Amino acid sequence: MLSGQKVWISRVQHSDLMILLARTTPLDQVRKKSEGMSIFIVDIKEAMAKGMTVRPIRNMVNHETNELFFDNLEIPAENLIGEEGQGFKYILTGLNAERVLIAAECIGDGYWFIDKVCDYTRDRQVFGRPIAQNQGVQFPIAESFIEVEAANLMRFEACRLYDAGEPCGAQANMAKYLAAKASWEAANACLQFHGGFGFASEYDVERKFRETRLYQVAPVSTNLILAYVAEHVLDLPKSY
Repeated sequence: MLSGQKVWISRVQHSDLMILLARTTPLDQVRKKSEGMSIFIVDIKEAMAKGMTVRPIRNMVNHETNELFFDNLEIPAENLIGEEGQGFKYILTGLNAERVLIAAECIGDGYWFIDKVCDYTRDRQVFGRPIAQNQGVQFPIAESFIEVEAANLMRFEACRLYDAGEPCGAQANMAKYLAAKASWEAANACLQFHGGFGFASEYDVERKFRETRLYQVAPVSTNLILAYVAEHVLDLPKSY
């Protein structure tokens, strides 16, 4: 029997199955908080008829996300994935892959913004010459491109380690951090140099601008990545 709630769960309304991480051993019976959790496969439609409530959350980007409430939801024992109590370890493996995938998405966004702003500033004429000829326009775009390229290298390093079955938590987190930051800076440059047209929906800049801002916050915020690197890479005291 499961009771509780979880917020920011994506694509529930368009999915048939859900992987659920739940505590199966009380905290006072484990050595570490990460122990005693298990993962289950859940049929969403069945769960909604037996104690799970889905509350959609309207948000600023084109993304379907929800808050879930569990009220004595019964999950069959055969729905357990892997070994009982080891669920958090399994989830971590998936989270590293997620970090890398999100980094790749941000990198794609970054290249899109750079291509878009380069095309526009080459064509936009002011005082008889393209605005791309001005260093005040060139330098932020060039800086964004350098940051996207650097993030891409870290992304591929994380992929290499993951594919080899080697530890990649630091590289996956750093790839996500660098890529989210790079895409956001590219988005700022793109919007800035489009001027008022950057806010016009026909150019798509304002939509992508809103969407790429998400990755500074989720999945995993930039502050949590910095805390992870400080503690697990630099061996600094845990800050939270």
